Amino acid sequence: MNDTGDEELLARYAAGDRAAAQALTLRLVPGVFAHATRLLGDRAEAEDIAQEVMLKLWRIAPDWRAGEAKVTTWLYRVTANLCIDRMRRRRGHPLDEVPEPVDDAPSADARLAEADRASALAAALSELPARQRQAVVLRHIEGLGNPEIARIMDIGPRAVESLTARGKRALETILSGRREELGYADTDT
Repeated sequence: MNDTGDEELLARYAAGDRAAAQALTLRLVPGVFAHATRLLGDRAEAEDIAQEVMLKLWRIAPDWRAGEAKVTTWLYRVTANLCIDRMRRRRGHPLDEVPEPVDDAPSADARLAEADRASALAAALSELPARQRQAVVLRHIEGLGNPEIARIMDIGPRAVESLTARGKRALETILSGRREELGYADTDT
């Protein structure tokens, strides 16, 4: 089922095919979880969000209208909306730091430097307004194009460009005083 499209697997699930549901789950949950983790900075909450998103997908499967939106676009949008709702409920509390990523770097110093950079980025992202953070994460971490981000966020492509540009400028400002500490003192980036 690896070469079967998401919409076809979703239609098969709606018709009662449990193998299609399993294949779709194995394909989609890692991306949903990663996206939620990046937006929330909390793996436990991201797991909850991933489960909730997949339950929503299973509930809407019988009514899915093929061709209107990609399944992944729908998932990113629902994930982002649920994350934003969760962040609003906990407003006033700092976002937890993202745990150190597993890194195959050869030296302990390199691993520590990368963890410091990831932590600094997570902290800086948490300072951005929710819409800017979402646009920056979708564009520069998830690697999505502006048209898809526009569909996920229900805004125009120019608004996506504006949000990502403002978010990048804000991140540069937030992190500018830490260039040397984070190991970027000798680079132009």
